[in-house]
Amino acid sequence: MGPRTRERRAEAVQSTNDSSALSKSSLAARGYVHDAFAALLVPGSARRAPLIHRGYYVRARAVRHCVRAFLERTCAASGAPRAQILSLGAGSDSLYFRLKAAGRLSCAAVWEVDFPDVARRKAERIRDTPELCALTGPFQSGDPASVLCLESLDYRILGLDLRQLERLDQALAAAGLDEAAPTLLLAEAVLTYLEPDNAAALIAWAAQRFPNALFVIYEQMRPHDTFGQFMQQHFRQLNSPLHGLELFPDVESQQRRFLQAGWTACSAMDMNEFYRCFLPAEERRRMENLEPFDEFEEWHLKCAHYFILGASKGDTLSQTLVLPSSEVFPRVDPASPSGILPANVVSSDIQGPNFKRYGHASVLLSPGIIFSAGGFGEQEGRHCRMSKFHVLSRYSDFEWKGKLICSRGTEAPWNGRLYHTMTRLSNTQVLVLGGRLSPVTPALGILQLHFCKSEDNSTEDLNVMVTKPGPGEDSTLSCWRHSTTEVSYENQKYLFVYGGRSVVQPVLNDWHFLRVGTMTWVRITVRGETPEGRHSHSACSWQGGAIIAGGLGASEEPLSSVVFLKPITCGFLWESIDIQPPITPRYSHTAHVFNGQLLLVGGVWIHSSSVPGVTVINLTTGLSSEYQIDTTCVPWPLMLHNHTSILLPEEQQLLLLGGGGNCFSFGTYFNPHTVTLDLSSLSPGQ
Repeated sequence: MGPRTRERRAEAVQSTNDSSALSKSSLAARGYVHDAFAALLVPGSARRAPLIHRGYYVRARAVRHCVRAFLERTCAASGAPRAQILSLGAGSDSLYFRLKAAGRLSCAAVWEVDFPDVARRKAERIRDTPELCALTGPFQSGDPASVLCLESLDYRILGLDLRQLERLDQALAAAGLDEAAPTLLLAEAVLTYLEPDNAAALIAWAAQRFPNALFVIYEQMRPHDTFGQFMQQHFRQLNSPLHGLELFPDVESQQRRFLQAGWTACSAMDMNEFYRCFLPAEERRRMENLEPFDEFEEWHLKCAHYFILGASKGDTLSQTLVLPSSEVFPRVDPASPSGILPANVVSSDIQGPNFKRYGHASVLLSPGIIFSAGGFGEQEGRHCRMSKFHVLSRYSDFEWKGKLICSRGTEAPWNGRLYHTMTRLSNTQVLVLGGRLSPVTPALGILQLHFCKSEDNSTEDLNVMVTKPGPGEDSTLSCWRHSTTEVSYENQKYLFVYGGRSVVQPVLNDWHFLRVGTMTWVRITVRGETPEGRHSHSACSWQGGAIIAGGLGASEEPLSSVVFLKPITCGFLWESIDIQPPITPRYSHTAHVFNGQLLLVGGVWIHSSSVPGVTVINLTTGLSSEYQIDTTCVPWPLMLHNHTSILLPEEQQLLLLGGGGNCFSFGTYFNPHTVTLDLSSLSPGQ
């Protein structure tokens, strides 16, 4: 890499500080954290999305946890020298001011290091802001050629390149950093921007330089799955690629990295585990209720791809594991794969328009026609709630042809809902229930979509008609992320609407029966222990009843339970199905019954180190097995959540349509084409 390339990348890395600072300011403005100084340290303001707020919130709480653990341990030691915090790549962070205002620097001091331009801008900002000067006390500003940009009694800002270790070592010594004092080194999303050799040298230097120290880092991991690949692509586009992920892809390899560099103890965990185990339930509820939110998949995936690590050494800190592992967050890794299911892309030259959408619904109208509606996707070159419908027609034994069509009806135009359900009533009619327009706007009303040919029989058109719900049953229609399953009672067909969430209730545990013949809501007795409320679960028709699997429960916890709404003489009975080995908790998957087996396809699970494939459950024995999806023939990463799937039992195929999501601050990801999954290896009763 040439000098000019290194310079451009350094500039790109510096620009990430500005974005991060604005996010931290927005975080404080919305009440996620108490930080009166974040907005003072960054020019301008920006309103970030709730998903970004959550990501920065858990990062802030993890770092705060480690800083407080360090100060409590070092400041409690009688006769110990003043503790030191050395923030590497500090940027516009307000740590010093928050600690000073809280009275936590009576026994400690802070040193910050960042690129010279970043450090000088921060020093100037402090100098020009009376509220900040009041906390630093008297200070000196270095001349433009000096490494030391600001110096007060307990605060130093240095402008240095972390890759120049000899200069860094000399400058810190000149700025009064005591190598013998207990020292916290803090690097938030810093080491990953360094070349692996530079990062390794910095870690080893710190281990040699400070005999009594704690090194805390926060950064990315898990580069190989779809989210990880998309994450890396985002940073490459910013010209600030993530280095070292191939060498250190998980927390175990990161721990070995520090132990082999001379640190004597090390603990690490991903942010899902930190959030669940180190934040009180009351604090989690407070955060979860600050803003309307409905991006759970991306929230959990983001947390699975970032970690917090604490490595320590020395008499005072060597036994201090600031992040001890917890049994509260058990990892349920799936069993070794029993087989592989090949995946192939439906030929793009035949398929027609790219199928870029998620949060939609799909139904098999007839053996040769698949109809999809709603969701968020790409339409006419922009990202929006989808107003056009997608029809996939069989072109030959192995190929499908797709096209987009608009609603022709004027009585009730399609309103662009997401997370609704669709049920086939006939070859030409579909029933739509629930859904939302936004996390605070449910999509009210039952829609009947009539599929018919145009007068010249050359194109497909849609007419949309609205039917009114039964008296007093409006609440049935104000939910989303629910399920709708066909069940039988007294030789009549009903739709069983179960679970979901609403504006008022984050998780629903109620259900409703819709008599299909009359389109009226009816009451049917359901006995047995009511299962835990959930949304984003799966539901399949089986033996006249419904099998409910997984979902996201209360406190945003993924579920592993599988329950059967079993038909009995006087109604239905809830019956738990014992699965061995137990399945990994999951949600946002799809499900089908095929050859007496329940197939759970994709989804999100946060208690496992692997990526969901297809879980196969024998409904007679309860035995489960795992199948990986072979995506060798899929030219792009396959993200299997917020998707739909259609079972073609005669062809022994599963069609996967759409999927993806708004991936944190990395942008929006869509699976662009329909994928076929070969199920021929799943023999009956396997």
